[in-house]
Amino acid sequence: MNVILFGATGMVGQGVLRECLLNPDVQQILSIVRTPSNQHHAKLRELVHKDFFDYSSIEPQLTGYDACFFSLGVSSAGMDEAKYTHLTYDLTLAAATALARLNPNMTFLYVSGAGTDSTERGRSMWARVKGKTENDLLKLPFHAAYMFRPGAIQPMHGIRSKTKLYQTFYTVLGPILPLLKSAFPKYITSTEQLGRAMLRVAKQGYPRPILETKDIDTL
Repeated sequence: MNVILFGATGMVGQGVLRECLLNPDVQQILSIVRTPSNQHHAKLRELVHKDFFDYSSIEPQLTGYDACFFSLGVSSAGMDEAKYTHLTYDLTLAAATALARLNPNMTFLYVSGAGTDSTERGRSMWARVKGKTENDLLKLPFHAAYMFRPGAIQPMHGIRSKTKLYQTFYTVLGPILPLLKSAFPKYITSTEQLGRAMLRVAKQGYPRPILETKDIDTL
């Protein structure tokens, strides 16, 4: 399986990348980044691309892939709805639309979050935007598309969040997160479990297009 990865330097993306590198079924990983990460591996190729709203200049390099793991995202804190929509919905659909056209047999896996609003009419701005993003991804002509909605995520294997608020949360609660995860498995997963679950769905599919934390834990 040859895969494309967006968001490889984020907390979720680091977990997905780690599992892809360890999995013998993954032959090639194309990580699309704005700046080089200086990470090297025989299976990994980084493609530096500055404009995540336009892929026309690199389209020839985006063909021949079986799956795309899209874990790129921003916090909605301090943003109005227009800006958050641009950086969440517009950015994601720009990549997905191009990939659906170039790789019609591709499976697209998108990380949104617990509480995403599929009705697009709820009070929470971020949840409405994520819901619209999910809904329109599911309309694209991919072989299959899956929306992952993890709740709290325990970072493992030295992985850290780039968002200061989130990392502070993980630093403070780090010592007890494993206990909380054992007590509340429906609400807490780990970067390792999420990465492995996404790989399994990419290879084998899943009965439902939307996966909550309990589905991730089961996988």
